Amino acid sequence: MEAALKAIAEPRRRTILTLVRDTELSAGEIAEHFEISRPAVSQHLTVLKEAGLVDERRNGTRRLYRARPAGLADLKAFLEGFWDERLEALKREAEQEERRNDAAH
Repeated sequence: MEAALKAIAEPRRRTILTLVRDTELSAGEIAEHFEISRPAVSQHLTVLKEAGLVDERRNGTRRLYRARPAGLADLKAFLEGFWDERLEALKREAEQEERRNDAAH
């Protein structure tokens, strides 16, 4: 989870993940979306790959990248734990308010 957090802390990496969420793209195709060098894009892809957030597949001389949602599973579960707790607290508060309103009428 820590590697995933560090990887997505950089805005360009989040953009790369969005670009390869639904389709495979080469490093060159990804680089077209940025005003940084292809080697810089390759470095970002390496960080994402090492964090388990993208898969790399070779097709001849090209390397194609696609998001790997499973790499975010631990982070998602961690964040959902907070969300679930807040929703449960909100539900309890709404039910208490409803009971108070019913008792007042």
